Amino acid sequence: SHTLLIEKFIFLLRYHIYSMEKGQCYENYPGWIVLASNSVSIAIYLIGAFIMYQLGLAWSILYLIFIGIMEFRLIRGHCVNCYYYGKTCAFGKGRVSSMFFKKGDVKKFCKTQMTWKDMLPDLMVSMIPFITGIVLLIMHFNWTMLILVITLFLLTFVGNGFIRSSLACRYCKQRKLGCPAERLFDKNVKK
Repeated sequence: SHTLLIEKFIFLLRYHIYSMEKGQCYENYPGWIVLASNSVSIAIYLIGAFIMYQLGLAWSILYLIFIGIMEFRLIRGHCVNCYYYGKTCAFGKGRVSSMFFKKGDVKKFCKTQMTWKDMLPDLMVSMIPFITGIVLLIMHFNWTMLILVITLFLLTFVGNGFIRSSLACRYCKQRKLGCPAERLFDKNVKK
């Protein structure tokens, strides 16, 4: 049954990539993209929480609180100003944001400047458990921990990279209007 599920996902992915014209944007992303995007994030959070749990329950809880703060910061401070506010973005957060917060200004989103310093808290979601996992491996080697650290690394860089480049940003209307993350990551975009 897992093989059939994977085959269906690959079919949907191929169909999606080949059927979308270059430059076309989603007004509302399909549910399977939201599911795929959030699956990567949730897997990162769960692996991170498990790694932090090796230090004790309190560390795992603190890590999960940190993730909650990061998600709150995103939907309250950024999603309210995004084109996808009240709509289904690649992560579904535009709809979530509209349930709790008043609409902001899309122009504000477009004018926002982002630096690597601004990205640091987001990077820490993966880096804290990654570094913790490496330290734990040095202190006491464990195959399970090694697999989790490698998986966390792959999900963070390869998984997120794929989601953002192939499924999310590629078809994002906000990217076309102006996206501070694209300006940060894409050196070919004029600042």
